[in-house]
Amino acid sequence: MKTFKLTNFLRTFGKLHPSVRRKAAFVLMTMLAGFLHTSLQAQTQSGNPVSKYNVTWNELGQDENSSMPLGNGDFALNGWTEQNGDIVLLLAKGDTWSETTQLLKLGRVRISLSPNPFVNTPSFTQVLKIDKGLLEIRSGNNSVRVWADANHPVIRVAAQTEKPVSMKAVSEVWRTQKYHRDQKQINLTQSGHWEWNSNPNGVDFLPDTVLSTKSGQVAWCHFNATSMYPLVFEREHLGSIVSKYPDPILNSCFGVVMKGKGMVNRDKLTLESSAPSRTQQLNIYALTEQVASPGGWLGDISKKIVATEALSESAAWKAHEQWWATFWNRSWIHVTGTPDAEKVAQGYAMQRFMTACAGRAAYPVKFNGSLFTVGNDLPLETISNEAKHDPDYRRWGPCYWNQNTRHIYWPLIASGDYDLLMPWFDMYLKALPLAKERTKLYYNHGGASFIETMFFWGLPNLQDFGWNNPNPDPQSGYMRYHVQGSLEVTTQMLDYYDNTQDKNFLQKSLLPFAEAIVIYYNEHWKRGADGKILFSPSQAIEMYQVDAVNPTPDIAGLKSVVARLKMLPSTTTKQKALWAMVEKDMPEIPLGTTAKGKLPPKGQGDPDGRPTILPAKSYGIGKNTENPELYAVFPYRIYTLGKPDLELARNTFTARLYPLGRCWGQDGMESALLGLTDDAKKSAIESFTSFGKQKFLWFWAKNNDWPPDMDNGGAMTTLQLMLMQTEGKIIRLTPSWPKEWTADFKLYAPQNTTVEGHIENGKISKLKITPAVRAKDVIIGQQ
Repeated sequence: MKTFKLTNFLRTFGKLHPSVRRKAAFVLMTMLAGFLHTSLQAQTQSGNPVSKYNVTWNELGQDENSSMPLGNGDFALNGWTEQNGDIVLLLAKGDTWSETTQLLKLGRVRISLSPNPFVNTPSFTQVLKIDKGLLEIRSGNNSVRVWADANHPVIRVAAQTEKPVSMKAVSEVWRTQKYHRDQKQINLTQSGHWEWNSNPNGVDFLPDTVLSTKSGQVAWCHFNATSMYPLVFEREHLGSIVSKYPDPILNSCFGVVMKGKGMVNRDKLTLESSAPSRTQQLNIYALTEQVASPGGWLGDISKKIVATEALSESAAWKAHEQWWATFWNRSWIHVTGTPDAEKVAQGYAMQRFMTACAGRAAYPVKFNGSLFTVGNDLPLETISNEAKHDPDYRRWGPCYWNQNTRHIYWPLIASGDYDLLMPWFDMYLKALPLAKERTKLYYNHGGASFIETMFFWGLPNLQDFGWNNPNPDPQSGYMRYHVQGSLEVTTQMLDYYDNTQDKNFLQKSLLPFAEAIVIYYNEHWKRGADGKILFSPSQAIEMYQVDAVNPTPDIAGLKSVVARLKMLPSTTTKQKALWAMVEKDMPEIPLGTTAKGKLPPKGQGDPDGRPTILPAKSYGIGKNTENPELYAVFPYRIYTLGKPDLELARNTFTARLYPLGRCWGQDGMESALLGLTDDAKKSAIESFTSFGKQKFLWFWAKNNDWPPDMDNGGAMTTLQLMLMQTEGKIIRLTPSWPKEWTADFKLYAPQNTTVEGHIENGKISKLKITPAVRAKDVIIGQQ
């Protein structure tokens, strides 16, 4: 057989008739796509064996607590089996904001086969194949494959059976009628509707709409005929400008159409096979849009279905499989050596998988459950709470909490998952014009800020702002001056730019955002007697509230951000002058001494105490369980390996009042950056074994949030920092890596650099730096 030679093909290509040339080009592209597909599959199976983390169960499930996650980045599901062999899919999407701003589920679909091949059989398996984005249920030669198409808004369900069976698919709608909850009832949800706890009028909840469709389809949607959006503006003294910022809630319509080959309507909620067959196919389509009516939505989704179905099922599967192969080959950390190491490695992979399943939506991943919260139907008079709740429930409600959500996004920089990072940045960037105008109206100065808890359009959570608050600052002591998260987002943007050198992002996103945040810090507080910015009144995150002066998180954040902004290219003369002014006027990070070996209460240390960083220049009684003094280590990296005063930072870590590695705790990141290997290892294990109560262990325990606690899985950053830390051009490898752990890894570093290697018994081998010229910037260990 002769070998195909591309050069020979190209020589003759130009001599061909145009019509033949078009066909030849198609053949060539098909061959190249097939080669790439095969190549990526081979890499996934050998060079990056993520398939070893696939999860197999050998028995039918019970209920929603037996579910596995799946998603295409926006359209996601919890899928499970029940004892009668039914397959149930709880559907979710990343932009389904209701009239009350709640992120609702799309609905639930129950799939039944008759006769059912999965009951009373010893060979049952249910496998989540994270390497392929596939949920497969199998018994002998009978199988059902479920996958959320990585490239289209459709979930595909395909059954192959040894003998002909019938399929039935039922939409189980639970939001069937409008109802009202008064203020007392809202409070009984235990923070399920946190943002409305102080609303004296209570809240109205609207039902779903089941639509009449053509034969062979079932359709339902939720249409926001009302919106709480203008109410938030009114209560926060911004009613005069609400018309300038279009309501993203009103007339938003989201829902599902399901149809299947050879399936017909039994009723408005049910499809069933027209005849038994050995092959059955069900497709579930989703769409969110703002539209005049549910009927308009149905017309629009119908057009999108036609466009999606123009692509063959086999071609869609190949493209889907290729997307996941490409994703897993971007980066990896595979750890072995001890049982704990392998648990950490699988936890890392599962967090990254769940983020990929929900992280390409129009809005960021929710820290309190992502798209994978579960619940069951309740009588209308029953109020959802932590113990008993419907599928839409999540503790702490729909707002974004910066300190929690940031942990989902930090590791995406080193893992090279930049597409998953963008929704986080985009939320803040889209909200920037409103934030700037709000600052001008409230304080009559420039710049912008974002408090810790906010709606997705950037305004403060109304519960924290206060229902009858006459002032511009939030009433909640936890949130009143809690704006340092804006500096952390800027730091993440700077890290993304360092890695990618994306000039378009620099000019259109990073610099406008950073300038607005720095202007706010420059103009919001007065200068003290020493000519330095005096941060008072202020607070040190949620820990030291209202009466803190010169809080360390804000000072460290501003110092770090401004120093890095000065190094950027293409900044204007005005921006450079701003950076220089703020740098000159910045107070020093507060220092003191320990009291009985711990952080001193109210800053009053022992005369012979060890030097320590303080959480603020002055502060009162703590109101939470956080260590704001260590923000100077993470996320702002003022004190790390290779920098001055490392021992001071290590003293501070030892003296911290609240050790915490899980959830929004930072012990892992801080200890890794300080070269405290044992502490970093302990924290990584603690986080990646914070298993939930559901059968799928990596639906992380609720900790301080709600399962799956996605910020807990942000301990991916800990593992990355144990392997690699970067500062400017320097790439420091294995700074905090335990000798008994073996790892293969590939991570992303500044200046479009990838670092790949193997570490065993504390020694690195197979080191590959791309581009090779960056090898000169590599440092091994803590030297």
